[in-house]
Amino acid sequence: MTIDNEEDLKKLKIISRIVYETLMIMRKHLKPGMSTLALDEIGRKNLDKYGAKSAPKVTYDFPGYTCISINEEAAHGIPSLRIIRPGDVVNIDVSAELDGYFGDTGGTFPVPPVEPRIEYLCQSTRAALKNAMKVARAGAKITKLASQLRRRRNVPVL
Repeated sequence: MTIDNEEDLKKLKIISRIVYETLMIMRKHLKPGMSTLALDEIGRKNLDKYGAKSAPKVTYDFPGYTCISINEEAAHGIPSLRIIRPGDVVNIDVSAELDGYFGDTGGTFPVPPVEPRIEYLCQSTRAALKNAMKVARAGAKITKLASQLRRRRNVPVL
């Protein structure tokens, strides 16, 4: 999608705020002992509050309203009766549509208590993303970006 005018920008900001808010509400309610299906329902309710539609449902007839992956699941996990346990690493993706505009966000959240190696992995991944965002530019070659990142001290390149 391209932004052609102020109205496009305004509508994209609205749906982007909605998906971000939905992600943060799901993060707040993320607790050991709950199912990914229950967490998905929390996301659905927030999207409904704004009249936003789940993009995976609208686009692909996805069985959940959000995508929730635990530990070894790479991405786009289908919400189910799977129970979230202490020490799990939960990835939540929220994508939605409102008035023809799409917003998409996601986050990875460790469920306390977290093993030190898992905490290190999450911190290292966040640091790598933050540093990559500092050098990423439209049209830039990936090899050039990787070499810029390697020159920075104490920054893992994953």
